[in-house]
Amino acid sequence: MSLLVVGLSHRSAPVSVLERASLAADTQAKLLQDTLAAEPAVEAAVLATCNRIELYADVDKFHAGVAELSTLLAQHSGVGLDELTPYLYVHYEDRAVHHLFSVACGLDSMVVGEGQILGQIKDALALGQELHTAGRLLNDLFQQALRVGKRAHSETGIDRAGQSLVTFGLEQLAAGADVADWARGKRALVIGAGSMSSLAAATLARTGVAEIVVANRTRARADRLVEILAQPGGTGVAARAVEMAAVRDELTRADVVVSCTGATGLVLTAEAVAGALGLTVDDAVETPPAPAPPAPADVDRHAAWVENGSTGTVRQAVRRATVPAQSTGPVRLALLDLAMPRDIDGGAARLDGVRLVDIESLAEASADAPMAADVDQVRTIVSDEVAAFGAAQRAAHITPTVVALRTMAAGVVAGEIARLDGRLPDLDEKQRAEISQTVRRVVDKLLHAPTVRVKQLASEPGGAGYADALRELFDLDPQTVAAVSRADLNDPNRGRS
Repeated sequence: MSLLVVGLSHRSAPVSVLERASLAADTQAKLLQDTLAAEPAVEAAVLATCNRIELYADVDKFHAGVAELSTLLAQHSGVGLDELTPYLYVHYEDRAVHHLFSVACGLDSMVVGEGQILGQIKDALALGQELHTAGRLLNDLFQQALRVGKRAHSETGIDRAGQSLVTFGLEQLAAGADVADWARGKRALVIGAGSMSSLAAATLARTGVAEIVVANRTRARADRLVEILAQPGGTGVAARAVEMAAVRDELTRADVVVSCTGATGLVLTAEAVAGALGLTVDDAVETPPAPAPPAPADVDRHAAWVENGSTGTVRQAVRRATVPAQSTGPVRLALLDLAMPRDIDGGAARLDGVRLVDIESLAEASADAPMAADVDQVRTIVSDEVAAFGAAQRAAHITPTVVALRTMAAGVVAGEIARLDGRLPDLDEKQRAEISQTVRRVVDKLLHAPTVRVKQLASEPGGAGYADALRELFDLDPQTVAAVSRADLNDPNRGRS
């Protein structure tokens, strides 16, 4: 296994960099295809969420793989390599497995323990399968990551530590008040009808808002979300759908706005928000200038910085300086921006009576959030699962060789039985069957202990050489072993999500 991951997340980069580096769906597909076309990679998968972009690959050379994956991320994200490099982290082999399993359990999330990441991992796997860029290793890895994440949520209380970004965002908007008390009777505008917006609408409905208006570029999706909210036995919230063109009018009636679209530009400008409140942007408070980003560094050195936690001070300083100043006084309009890149102009936060919570401010708030005691239990689960996954991969590596050995033995038996038929043509069918069964039984018994033992040895750290030894000792044809591997890889029932 030569698993490599190169990426950046809210833990290594400021949100201003993350939103510029965000990857649209078609860009993700092109990134995967180009990664597979690159010389060091034979498999690839991309995990792109609102607060992380990670490229996974099975590579045959570490340093060449790091350089190639970093370059590809820069090319497809539109952020120059020199600018992107200081924020990249690198994990290899078991550390890469440990990283993905931790991500799947919510340990690496902005809000520790949140479960939405499991759906995003499943989507990443599905895209790799659809484009045929995810082979045996990445299929096994991502499938196991999903199982590990589900195990962590079912066997521990990590859910008590974690919550969705929507819930966490609403808590920040409520500013210490009970969310249900704060939301009761308010009119909410939800912009977007994707998974995050749908979760936001459902969460708002449960908190007791009086009305939810859904705006989306595709009206049919907005109508569908409204139908779900109004289903019998639901929350009973009043809900209606509008065209995106009606957002400005709805803004004048809204108390709370949640926006999460795939737009590449701003959905709500500061001018639009000011106009809805009868203000002008000239009334905004001043924002301190942001410091320059840290100087570029080579990828290997930066990977060491990230492992040692050396970027934490710089990262927090950048975040604190780039979060816009909030207005003071009573809140007339609460804005929650969950999009990446952002939907709502950060300048809206400086308007009188406006409170804006976005991905960047959520990252800063979550840095000080207490972690549940269950986190230690989840970390133990992750460590155990990483060890088990490594053992399974090492054992699987020798399986084609064992199968090829047994195939060769079966061929030898078949040849000897055929020669016996020629030398003893008078044998009846019962005698011939008894002799054939006896010979096969002898061969099976001779091979059983060595093949079982070699699988056990191969599953241990450093056991990869046993497959080579087995091929050498029995003079197995490498092409036969490769054919077994290809047959296993092309099994249509293998690794489907």
